[in-house]
Amino acid sequence: MKQLVVISGKGGTGKTSLVASLAALAGKSVLADCDVDAADLHLVVRPSPVSRAEFVGGKNAIIDCERCSDCGTCVDLCRFDAIAGEFSDRAVDPIACEGCGVCAWFCPEQAIDLVDAIEGEWYRSESRFGPMVHARLNPAGENSGKLVSLLRSEARSTAENRKIETVLIDGSPGIGCPVIASITGADLVLVVTEPTLSGIHDLERVLGLTKHFGIPSMVVVNKYDINEENTRRIEELATALGAGTAGRIRFDPAVTTAQIEGVPLVEHSDDGAASDIDEVWRRVKWSLSAGRFLT
Repeated sequence: MKQLVVISGKGGTGKTSLVASLAALAGKSVLADCDVDAADLHLVVRPSPVSRAEFVGGKNAIIDCERCSDCGTCVDLCRFDAIAGEFSDRAVDPIACEGCGVCAWFCPEQAIDLVDAIEGEWYRSESRFGPMVHARLNPAGENSGKLVSLLRSEARSTAENRKIETVLIDGSPGIGCPVIASITGADLVLVVTEPTLSGIHDLERVLGLTKHFGIPSMVVVNKYDINEENTRRIEELATALGAGTAGRIRFDPAVTTAQIEGVPLVEHSDDGAASDIDEVWRRVKWSLSAGRFLT
């Protein structure tokens, strides 16, 4: 089983659109949408949910006002200012509460309990490209890295149980906790970038992250033809940082048309950017199987 993770230095680089096309080209694979803060792969893949489960991200404190003696200890100790109100009216703001448990630990009346915080839900689904696991994190929901790890574990188990050779993961943008959870233990990371100054800056940070964790990486430049000088700079930077190059994808209005129709680009067209993506997949597939980069 091989795990391919597609990430980007920032949102809006075309990462999810590329993942949808790779899913179509890969044949049967297990899909995992690990961009849980803004999951949208399902809009193109259109999976049919099979099951759903709540995601418990942590704990929240609640106060039993019948046991509370209004001593104020919890108010004084809460560094997040999550507790407000007077006596029978005292309550915990679930948004501000970090679930640290200090208030419950030091409450002399044992009037505070910690309960599960439901931060979202996750799904097992079936799509025409294979089984899919994905999630929806609540607004301001926390522990997205924990949710990503859960999805990846489910994707691996599904691949092993159904003897599917490829796990295709749509990772989060940036370099934060959900990105680290997305790439840990992956066989290959494909980084999508654009030929802009911010794209170069963000790519350098992302490749620094994959290099730190020792994960093989390849770079693909989306809309490369809007600035070919920056495209060359990106490919030189990738080589300098020990990453491979997966290819270039041209700017193509057909991408927008495919998005409107809700289908992967390679199902909408077979030339232009679609042919570029086909070549990217050929190089990535070879690198996954061979364990080294095409030059």
